[in-house]
Amino acid sequence: MSYALSAAQIAAPSSPSNMPLAARLAVRFAVAVTAWDKRRKTRRHLRSMPPHLLKDIGLDPTTAREEIAKPFWQA
Repeated sequence: MSYALSAAQIAAPSSPSNMPLAARLAVRFAVAVTAWDKRRKTRRHLRSMPPHLLKDIGLDPTTAREEIAKPFWQA
């Protein structure tokens, strides 16, 4: 079970324009770091998955390798 919030849940407080600039920037930074960490972990797990499990989630090995090769900041 994961207790992590989704990016949408984290981004919700950043929408009010009455927040101070520093707070809005801090929230945006936190959302970006959270997304980067999620991508890094997902790609690390893909790297260790056997082909039959990749097939179960709808990925062929070539597509998985392409995703694994992306840097963490690239969606």
